Amino acid sequence: MWNKVFHFGHTVIFTRQFATVQAQNRRVVVTGVGCVSAVGVSAEVAWKNILSAQCGIVKLTDPSYANLPCRVAAQISKDEFDLTKIFSKGDLKAMSPAIAYSLIATKEALTCANWFPTDLEAQNRTGVAVGIGMVNLPDICEMNNSLQQGYNRVSPFFIPRILLNMAAGHISIKYGFRGPNHAVSTACATGAHAIGDGYRFIQSNLADVMVCGAGEAPISPLCIAGFSRLRSLSTSFNDDPQKSSRPFDKKREGFVIGEGAAICILESLDHAKQRQAPIFGEILGYGCSGDAAHLTSPREDGLGAQLAMQRALEDAQLSPVNIGYVNAHATSTPMGDAIESRAITHVFGNHNVAVSSTKGAHGHLLGSAGNLETMFTILACRDGKLPPTINLTDVSDDMKHLNFVANTSQPWSGHKRRIALKNAFGFGGTNACLCIGEFRENT
Repeated sequence: MWNKVFHFGHTVIFTRQFATVQAQNRRVVVTGVGCVSAVGVSAEVAWKNILSAQCGIVKLTDPSYANLPCRVAAQISKDEFDLTKIFSKGDLKAMSPAIAYSLIATKEALTCANWFPTDLEAQNRTGVAVGIGMVNLPDICEMNNSLQQGYNRVSPFFIPRILLNMAAGHISIKYGFRGPNHAVSTACATGAHAIGDGYRFIQSNLADVMVCGAGEAPISPLCIAGFSRLRSLSTSFNDDPQKSSRPFDKKREGFVIGEGAAICILESLDHAKQRQAPIFGEILGYGCSGDAAHLTSPREDGLGAQLAMQRALEDAQLSPVNIGYVNAHATSTPMGDAIESRAITHVFGNHNVAVSSTKGAHGHLLGSAGNLETMFTILACRDGKLPPTINLTDVSDDMKHLNFVANTSQPWSGHKRRIALKNAFGFGGTNACLCIGEFRENT
């Protein structure tokens, strides 16, 4: 409903009179998914490869990596996926690879959702919540070198390329989306927070549709050197890269950097039904918390992770017994995986919940990890198949009570409705958890 409010000369200004909607009564569903990753450059291909335990981690052969402790990454094949064949030279001057990946994933997700509105009202009610976790370091290195040669050698696109909200900006501009234009940057929780915030925007009736997720393209010598100095990365599998990322395994020693993007189209259920959109799943709850403990390490007792999971359950008005699966953040670090397993045990007690991490297949996409893994969790709820934790040959003794879906996917059984939690944690002690469910008309 629109009301005339005031006018300037011959121009009449209208504002929309919004109905008051209780957050808990406005259901939010997923109507489209898209991704670019080392394990697949479309959602369904990536999901098929995840279920078949494929791995996209490769050895870094460029000489610039030769003297670094870590020489593996989950890198998208430039031979098979060439950005210069997708974007013009002018486009690529104005965007970093993370932005380009985000645009590609967005196009797939919007096509999947069949949502390319052209009328003003629909565009005004469609928003974007897409983040980037890390600034594009190669741009900074290159422009610093250019500056030494002269001021005029610095690209006018330098600043727009490194701003962390520019993926959201490009998407909004390309498709004319004038709803909330939001960018999250919360380290490795970025993508999950973006989806959670998009969910809140729809619940609060600030939008009917939200394009949500994140992109990341961190693979560079400086980035790998920096994480290596933190002793965060795997270094013992440089000659056997597909074995390097091994969540929950006794031989885990650090994560493997990955790149890519994943986008989920969130939509109010009423809006999706009205236009007969496909529905992949439902976002049931969202919880977030802070560790308040350390810059790079989680709390040893896992309290921050526990709070995020508990808050997601409370938001969904569910209890642990309703959950059949947890898609863990588990990056393959000795401390992080152990702490998360303790947090899961604390929340679920003796309830038999399956837990897996898909990072053994696609690496750790930093800011784009939570959203890519949320997409896999949505598809797990849709298909009733649990994605495996690959490279898990010997579970640590303190974790053997959990079902980590080791190496082979498993059927999801034993629950009336398939409901999962998705964890994502980041440096600075930032935590997010999404509660995701199989879509059912009547809950």
